[in-house]
Amino acid sequence: MADTPAASLGDSFKSYFEIVPALDEELVNDVYFIRHEVYARDLGFEPVREDQRETDEYDSHSVHCLVRTAQQPARLAGCARLILPDPAHPGDPLPFERYCERTLDRSIIDPARLPRERMAEVSRLAVMSGFRRRKGEQGREALVTDQDFGDAKQPRFPYIPISLYMGAVLMAKRLGIDYLFTLTEPRLAGHFAKLGVNIQPIGEPVEHR
Repeated sequence: MADTPAASLGDSFKSYFEIVPALDEELVNDVYFIRHEVYARDLGFEPVREDQRETDEYDSHSVHCLVRTAQQPARLAGCARLILPDPAHPGDPLPFERYCERTLDRSIIDPARLPRERMAEVSRLAVMSGFRRRKGEQGREALVTDQDFGDAKQPRFPYIPISLYMGAVLMAKRLGIDYLFTLTEPRLAGHFAKLGVNIQPIGEPVEHR
């Protein structure tokens, strides 16, 4: 990525997209619609719902971000959420603590020993099929792959997935979160390293979805 200045990447992104926190009911509703389109209709991970909105019990204590096109009328492109500890039940585990309970290496970090108010989990990252990066990937989850970064002669940038992860990181920073977790493919750590982000694996792989 050395041949592509960070400023030009940011300018290029802003010429096509905008990323916003979903702070009102209308924007949160857009987030739920994107999730339904991706996780229910495209991937079949969740049941198709009559109201075309995908929600779960963690949304009551989550914050969300949304990517849409910069040109009007704006088109919905993608979303992600940051799950915070439930203020009514702060000791309840986050999703990764449940799914990865038996595979976490607690000698690296033990979530049970962390201050709950300073930890959160990134989840439900979804990109609408019309914005998937390459032909033939409309039926696949939005993942970051080596091809997305191109090579020294022709570097590229996977705008939408990376912008959503970075949006979640910024929301966490504003909320005073020091420990940010995500359940994703192991190869993602290597891709984030290309952007200067250090992801520390804390457990063995698990079968999920």
